[in-house]
Amino acid sequence: MGNYLDSNNSSPHSSGNLSSQFQTLERHAHPVIGMAREFFKLEASGGVMLVIAAVLAMIVANSPLSDLYDFILNKVNFTIGFIGPENDGPFLDKSILHWINDGMMAVFFFLVGLEIKREVMRGELSSREKALLPVLMAIGGVAFPALIYFALNTGEGGALDGWAVPAATDIAFSLGILALLGSRVPVSLKITLTAIAIIDDLMAILIIAFFYSGGLATVPLLVAGVAILGLWALNQKRVAATAPYVLVGFVLWVALLKSGMHPTIGGVLTAFAIPLSCSKRPWLTPVETLEHALHPWVAYMILPIFAFANAGVSLTGMGWSSFIDPVTLGIVAGLFLGKQLGIFIPLFVAVKTGLCKLPESANWGQVYGMAVLCGVGFTMSLFIGELAFDSVATQSSVRLGVLSGSLLSAVVGYLVIWKSSRPHR
Repeated sequence: MGNYLDSNNSSPHSSGNLSSQFQTLERHAHPVIGMAREFFKLEASGGVMLVIAAVLAMIVANSPLSDLYDFILNKVNFTIGFIGPENDGPFLDKSILHWINDGMMAVFFFLVGLEIKREVMRGELSSREKALLPVLMAIGGVAFPALIYFALNTGEGGALDGWAVPAATDIAFSLGILALLGSRVPVSLKITLTAIAIIDDLMAILIIAFFYSGGLATVPLLVAGVAILGLWALNQKRVAATAPYVLVGFVLWVALLKSGMHPTIGGVLTAFAIPLSCSKRPWLTPVETLEHALHPWVAYMILPIFAFANAGVSLTGMGWSSFIDPVTLGIVAGLFLGKQLGIFIPLFVAVKTGLCKLPESANWGQVYGMAVLCGVGFTMSLFIGELAFDSVATQSSVRLGVLSGSLLSAVVGYLVIWKSSRPHR
């Protein structure tokens, strides 16, 4: 009783200690809540790092350092090993930009695969009832932007290969924006956005695998098949150690790189093979352990490096007419209009027909703002744009469209949620 009375009549400093103790107690009593808060904090700070990296890329690309920026990324090659009896060629010979997009991003896709598996097995996508609405919204969020882009690029000067560029949502940026709103945003809205983005990422992975892979080479593809069988065997044996999966996954990545399939798919397949739990040691969760270990590396190193390497758009010679280029216009309209319509309409119909309810403690304005925020496509959109086009000029149009559409979605989405979340007077 004495301690309780002291705490109620204590200084702000001791009150802060009491608050800290309650937060610690809550983390221990509800580990899922604690993990969720840590995840959202990490995504928020990772989004800030992405913004900083993208702004730096824009500054460098429009400064006297632009030639050096382009030279390092596109002209400097990194070579690994030689093949053939007379060392007649490099085993892997890629530019720095390709090593970032094909190599480092494989780790990002590996993390995405881990998140997808956890959500499907235990999380928000673990049952048909839980998964139905996010799946419907994610499908709409991919279909509507693609249709808008397609409609704007069917005429002269259009480039239909970029139809999937506006179809992706950047979870780091979108959650980072929600985090800026603090306690105004209910946790249920963040969870809904995360579920949509994860399904969106899975659909983007399938799109890359089926539509953006080159001509296939038979022998490397067979090696990839053997590696996939190896991952399946490790999973069936319930091997809990992660090192064997990483080793076989590296073989799979190399084989896919040499086969013509996009190698980042190897990261996802490897993640899917890792067991969620260990039968001999039930407390061990390899998937969640790897997630926790990789999140800081991906959020603070891999994605910022990717952003710096891919967001540098030279504004030389650009004017307002650049925004009516079919590729740029299609991406901006797809991200800003297509995403919000494709996500909000299925939700609206589902709620009005009684199929589901709004996220807990959320109102229609907040949900609509969340749908707008899903138009922040940055990372995955830039990545697909790199795969879709070889032309430097077209890639510049892609970058301009992705940056503009994402910025517009971020600002409007933030303002809509902020206005909808203000307390009523």
